[in-house]
Amino acid sequence: MSQKILLVEDDPATADYIAGGLEEEGFTVDRASNGRDGLFLGTDSAYQCIVLDRMLPGLDGMAVLGALRGAGVETPVIILSALGAAEDRIAGLTGGSDDYLAKPFAFAELLARIRLLIRRHGGAPAQQTTLSCADLEMDLLARRVRRAGQTIELQPREFRLLEFMLRHVDQVVTRTMLLEGVWDYHFDPGTNVIDVHISRLRKKIDEGHAEPLLHTVRGAGYRIGANP
Repeated sequence: MSQKILLVEDDPATADYIAGGLEEEGFTVDRASNGRDGLFLGTDSAYQCIVLDRMLPGLDGMAVLGALRGAGVETPVIILSALGAAEDRIAGLTGGSDDYLAKPFAFAELLARIRLLIRRHGGAPAQQTTLSCADLEMDLLARRVRRAGQTIELQPREFRLLEFMLRHVDQVVTRTMLLEGVWDYHFDPGTNVIDVHISRLRKKIDEGHAEPLLHTVRGAGYRIGANP
């Protein structure tokens, strides 16, 4: 079973280099290009390790790390930073990281450190096989979705979109997170691809039911959950 890594890195070339190398080694890599999206994704317990750049837009790496630890997230974290002085390393480690690697670095060393942290933290956690929200249920093994006991037929991309939303029930999911997490786009394609798929998914899961579950949060993104 593939192990999942969260990579929070704002430099596209560095992110491509790390993600490409990890994927060649059999890891699944989710990416975030700023601190806020990194914090949002980092609260998901599915990750075996988080690779976190220290200097990020939105929230810097230390702020992200502090928020994760404050929220009780125990996923091992490796900080990457161009700041390699002893005091910087000490600040990173005392701030809650499990390791600190200065840039520039050799990919082989990063890989070895990731594997060591995963072993120390007991390897991969048990994978969820079902996700739910109210009377909507998703069986990840059978690739089946039901609402109120009725089967809903979804296309592969719709299934992936709904899975992503169900992993963040009652949270606002931004367009950036959907582009990266569902379409693997690390740029805005300038199309309405998200709106089209959300509209189709909403029709399939909400039509004929008294309570809608898929909501548009104007100016922010989308949310799946009961009405507040």
